[in-house]
Amino acid sequence: MASSYALLVAPTVVDAVLSGTWLAAALLVAVAGAMFLRRSHPVGLVAFVAVVEVAVTLLHPWGSNASAGLWFSLYAVAVVHTRRFALITMAVATAPLALLYLLAAVGPMENSFVQDHGVNPGDFHLLTSIATGATIALSNVIATGIGIGVKQRREHEQEVAAWAARTAQLASVNERNRIAREMHDVVAHSLTVMVSLSDGAAVVVRKSPERAGEVLGELSRTGRTALADMRRVLGVLRDDAGAAAPRLPLAAGDSLAKLLEGFRTAGLPLHYLHSGPALPDDAAFQLTVYRIVQESLTNVLRYGRSLARVDVSITVSDGTVTIEVLDDGAGVPGQAPDDGGGPHGDSYGTGQGLAGMAERARIYAGTVEAGRTGRGWRVLALLSWPGDGSTETPTHPYELQGKA
Repeated sequence: MASSYALLVAPTVVDAVLSGTWLAAALLVAVAGAMFLRRSHPVGLVAFVAVVEVAVTLLHPWGSNASAGLWFSLYAVAVVHTRRFALITMAVATAPLALLYLLAAVGPMENSFVQDHGVNPGDFHLLTSIATGATIALSNVIATGIGIGVKQRREHEQEVAAWAARTAQLASVNERNRIAREMHDVVAHSLTVMVSLSDGAAVVVRKSPERAGEVLGELSRTGRTALADMRRVLGVLRDDAGAAAPRLPLAAGDSLAKLLEGFRTAGLPLHYLHSGPALPDDAAFQLTVYRIVQESLTNVLRYGRSLARVDVSITVSDGTVTIEVLDDGAGVPGQAPDDGGGPHGDSYGTGQGLAGMAERARIYAGTVEAGRTGRGWRVLALLSWPGDGSTETPTHPYELQGKA
């Protein structure tokens, strides 16, 4: 900005030197040097320039740089101060120089154009003074307006940046919550199944070594699957050997059958019934169904006792998906161990699993209810799907019988 001002006033400085008005030239050079203080002392710069402009006009009237110093200094004030303060400063700084031209009528009284065309010198001088004063005022208004506009744009950019930062922070919090929810489902399910399989292997290893081998194989597969799921959820794409972790989609869709088979291997007498069309062809929706079934069966495996039958049913009808998991075990979630809680002295837990299911259901305007019914425990989840409920051909109800 200082260099721009120096180039702008250079003709006036040269003209002042040639005419012998050294003081006017020195003042203009001083203003050019003071422009370097526009960011640290903008108000002081305006006051200094306003006084110098009046002095230069009196010493060297009708210079080509009239009020140029005020343009830059008023712009600097408008960029850092409020609009009201900038406008008041503009009015106060403009008044002396504009009034000097309008009222004092400084400048040469003789003009060749006036003499050649027979115009009254007084009238011509008054006209030029009014035009110059108005031009000075208008140019200062424009400079202040540009500064105000720049300040508003910068404030808007800061607001956008702050909004983006808040959005990123919220997204980060949501992502951490999602990861925590996924990790709960993966760890709670996998560890529960692995404990049940290891307990079962210890029982049957002497009576049926072949059966024990199958159980141990399922135990190994469950552990490896859990490890892969944890890597995928946490974003760790390389294992200890440096090979890339499998980038498979999250469990959903046909993975439900594998999930049910794993629980059967763990010892649940599982019966599965699907009614109506297939699940909507949406990975997130299918994952929600998968996780609700997984959490419900994990709780049955952990806390159900004397199980004779576990029923899982999924019904798709009119844009609503109903998930019901019902067992006839004696374990009662939420009770203390002495009151018939879970096996091995466990109670039902902290309730994080039920809260997670309810949170997933709310994404699809759904609800989750859980409570005792008869001897066992029942989980009922209702999910809403905005589409037609399916993108595949409807299927007939079917049932898969599990092994006791």
